[in-house]
Amino acid sequence: MTPRGGRVGKALAEFLHLEAGGGVVLLVAAIAALILANSPAANSVEHFWETSIGLDFGSFSFTQPIEWWVNDGLMTIFFFVVGLEIKQELVVGELREPRRAALPVIAAIGGMVVPALLFISINAGQASVSGWGIPMATDIAFAVGVLALLGRRVPPPLRLFLLTLAIVDDIGGIIVIAVVYSSGVKFGWLCAAGAGVALAWMLRRFGVPWISVYVAVGVVVWYCAYESGIHPTIAGVVMGLIAPAVPLRDHVRVPEFTAGRASIDRRIAEAAAASRYADESIPVTARLQHTLHPFSSFVIVPLFALANAGVHLGGGGLLANPLAIGIIVGLVVGKPLGVYVASMLAVRLGVADLPTGVTRRHVLGAGAIAGIGFTVALFISALAFPNSELLDEAKLGVLVASVLAAIVGGVIFQTVPKGPAELADHSDDVHFATEDADVDPTDDPTDDDVVDDTV
Repeated sequence: MTPRGGRVGKALAEFLHLEAGGGVVLLVAAIAALILANSPAANSVEHFWETSIGLDFGSFSFTQPIEWWVNDGLMTIFFFVVGLEIKQELVVGELREPRRAALPVIAAIGGMVVPALLFISINAGQASVSGWGIPMATDIAFAVGVLALLGRRVPPPLRLFLLTLAIVDDIGGIIVIAVVYSSGVKFGWLCAAGAGVALAWMLRRFGVPWISVYVAVGVVVWYCAYESGIHPTIAGVVMGLIAPAVPLRDHVRVPEFTAGRASIDRRIAEAAAASRYADESIPVTARLQHTLHPFSSFVIVPLFALANAGVHLGGGGLLANPLAIGIIVGLVVGKPLGVYVASMLAVRLGVADLPTGVTRRHVLGAGAIAGIGFTVALFISALAFPNSELLDEAKLGVLVASVLAAIVGGVIFQTVPKGPAELADHSDDVHFATEDADVDPTDDPTDDDVVDDTV
């Protein structure tokens, strides 16, 4: 029977492929946004994003600009997928094993603290200091895309290291968004959101299988979070975290099909049962990621880039502003410095070990690539400076920093000797287990195969 780690490894390989492809689409969308923002159509594009749409039902009215629906609505699905990935990693992934998780977790903490401190030191005493959370971010799609371009210079364990680092980085960003960039929290609405989350958890514990029920509860939680003053995307993360990360069944049991001239209704019922058994053998988190991740990577995030990456480049003096400089220094210098120093300190103290085939130069290069903040950095910029002239300066800083971080990371990896050909040929097959035997659906699960979903 296939070790559970092998199945998780295949899911991770699919995740990496989607992120790399999504990074290409994201790049195209970002370039398109910049071109449109600096073209004669700039005013029309801005007017489009400011067009209000919504729902009017009796005395209830809820309308917001299209840009708001992208940033606070569709991005909730993006953060829901992030929550699913975090849950998967905590229960059956890299973050489940403290020794293996120690290095990327400590590296991520260093990669968040150092950039924030550098930003604060540059912007101390300025109104822009409130943007200290911007250079903490890492864009998984762009980072994975750059690693894919580097090919055999990147050992497979380093991809897992960077992915885990980015996930921990996302956790830190989510905490910052919830605590720092939420305002005027209304306790009553917050309790209502909490009650909605509790209801979803109870429905899960009682085995309610209908996804539509959870979607309805999630929408209510999202609205209550918005009314409470907590950023509504946090609702997506929380709903992702309560999804089950282990299958309801440890293996597929194929029902016996009726032979002979069974009625069409009987055969349809048997086929539905077989489909249900198959679905229940796959974790809910994995099924939802498989369904939503392509939509998130190829539709939602590029739309977010179109709505937020456009900035007028006519004012060259923007880069002389401490806000832009703080973001650039934080992401381009602070990220690799924080990741590298924290990693080496963890190794020196014996808390963690470098993965097989990963050198110190690899860690430095990964830290540089982690400086590609883009999506989450732009997201936090919009929260830190809503309807402010500082927003354009922050956007420009994020764009310049992300490009420089990709270049610096690429240069560092160019100084690393290429790995053996056979390593490159299997660089996408990232596994948590060393063996991946054939699946025998008739095998009974053993105790070693069962992983409790305790998170």
